[in-house]
Amino acid sequence: MIKKVYLYLVLFTTLMMMIGGSIGVFMAASDIISPAPYYQSFAEYRQYGGEIKPDPSGEGEIKLSDEELRARYDEMAASEKERQILRAKNSLFRSFGWVLIPLPVFIFFQRQLARKEQL
Repeated sequence: MIKKVYLYLVLFTTLMMMIGGSIGVFMAASDIISPAPYYQSFAEYRQYGGEIKPDPSGEGEIKLSDEELRARYDEMAASEKERQILRAKNSLFRSFGWVLIPLPVFIFFQRQLARKEQL
């Protein structure tokens, strides 16, 4: 009786781990395919971002043009998108671990249960 409860408990636990890992795989894959858009608009970046840069001669500061600000903003948004994709790839790899590591344990204990049921 206790052995049977133990088998069912292990099966339940490993099944829950694999379901959680599968959900993580799906979420990471969706983040890779369609990452979240950058949260800050160009107007906010211009208002709060660095509109000025130090003068190379060391005297005062130079105000950046809209083209330079837009280039900096686009570069920052692209790097953030790339960072999100890299994080999602890392998460995808870890989620596959949550599916693949419990799988052999689940199969082994399922066979043990099937063998006990036949007896």
